Amino acid sequence: MVLKISNLAKHYGTGADAVVVLQDVSFAMSRGETLALEGESGSGKSTLLHLVAGLDAVSGGKIEVDGVDITHFSDAQTAQMRRDTVGLIFQQFNLIPSLTVESNIAFHAQLAGRHDPQLAAHLSEKIGLQDHLAKYPEALSGGQQQRVAIARSLAARPKLLLADEPTGNLDEATADAVLGLMLESAAETETAILMVTHSPRQAARMQRRLTLSRGSVRGTKMSAASA
Repeated sequence: MVLKISNLAKHYGTGADAVVVLQDVSFAMSRGETLALEGESGSGKSTLLHLVAGLDAVSGGKIEVDGVDITHFSDAQTAQMRRDTVGLIFQQFNLIPSLTVESNIAFHAQLAGRHDPQLAAHLSEKIGLQDHLAKYPEALSGGQQQRVAIARSLAARPKLLLADEPTGNLDEATADAVLGLMLESAAETETAILMVTHSPRQAARMQRRLTLSRGSVRGTKMSAASA
């Protein structure tokens, strides 16, 4: 299993004033599996991704990534996990303003010691960035910056890719093409993708769909992509 979540809980505050965000969430993902995380606003989807990424501390339960319990990792251990194993595509692009698009795409792969110029060039072309490689992030639109963030994560060949509405700022045609590239790249590298989405159209392209409701898993289903 590349990801195993057992009885995960997250709350803020204590006692009667505690705000429960997640409770008793359990599921697992195999290497190369793609899973859509669905649910209404406030159901805990983004919080769950943040916990898996080590960006927030759990209140209970356990998270294992690639067979390692990360629940109580130190900051240094968490940073190494994100560098070596987990890719992030969040709604904040977190591009480095002093680097060109080309250098931003290569950045995480270089940190992980897995930079492949051919792969970076392939991703840039497929995602429609080949004419923008020498530009800096401030010269790009929001949708273009989102594509840079996607290409940067894929270029590092992570074992697990966490994506929070990765195509949310893109038009439908571009969103379809970008998700297609993500799924194609994941299949080639056996990267598992856990993707938060409000789009049934995008969720249906994943192998499995999981729904969060009021902080709990309400069931899983196979998508049409796996039927």
